[in-house]
Amino acid sequence: MADKTTQKNKDNEVPLEKKLDDLYKLIDGIEVALFTTRRPDGHLVSRPMQVQERTAGTDLWFMTNIESEKLDELATDPHVNLAFYKDRTREWVSVSGTALISRDRDLIRGLYKPDWKAWLGDEGGQRDGSANDPRIALVLVEAHSVTYAKKDRPAPLVLFEIVKGMVTGSPPKVADLRELGEREIQQAARPEMR
Repeated sequence: MADKTTQKNKDNEVPLEKKLDDLYKLIDGIEVALFTTRRPDGHLVSRPMQVQERTAGTDLWFMTNIESEKLDELATDPHVNLAFYKDRTREWVSVSGTALISRDRDLIRGLYKPDWKAWLGDEGGQRDGSANDPRIALVLVEAHSVTYAKKDRPAPLVLFEIVKGMVTGSPPKVADLRELGEREIQQAARPEMR
């Protein structure tokens, strides 16, 4: 049986285009996700990572150093979760998916940003933090499901809902909770299917 709060806040009766538009605005406005992987001992670990590129649909590209532990974790279990949170509005996004590693030099050069050098450092020679640095790899997260909370109410209405909830004992609806399942994600990746 579904919890009443979850059901009350569900807002899945909106067109796919609107769901995607709101999702893209949230991700583009937050940029940094907590990227969660499973360590070989079975425990979960999260680290902040910046989205480098969003593909058509809901897949996301990240840059990483091939010497990082996350690649060992992804080799053991490629299932990941990305959590985005916007403190000012308390909006959030959760993306569940599978990570694929790419060392394609042309793709790396195409996505390269100068600030990557700060995360890699300059050790001299080829390990200089440039687009040709052999330590650079890309992680593509192919989304399988997405859940997000989008606030489209003005602050006074949110405050009213909270006070009303305190008085009535009923949880307030301060944001719309939306979900994108695998079928919708596949449609998003193929615009001709919409």
